[in-house]
Amino acid sequence: MAKIKVTQIKSGIDRPEKQKQTLKALGLTKLNRSVEVEASAQVLGMVRAVHHLVKVEEVNG
Repeated sequence: MAKIKVTQIKSGIDRPEKQKQTLKALGLTKLNRSVEVEASAQVLGMVRAVHHLVKVEEVNG
């Protein structure tokens, strides 16, 4: 399965609690921190929910 790199580019402060929990579930706790995750349907749904707070890139290799 493909992997994606998700980087938090905006703060979760003053966001709805559900968006804060989604960032935490993705493993993003601080600005400019990145995680590599499998591009499953569940993860893509979480990314879509916080797309305005993160940057997504494909991981080659």
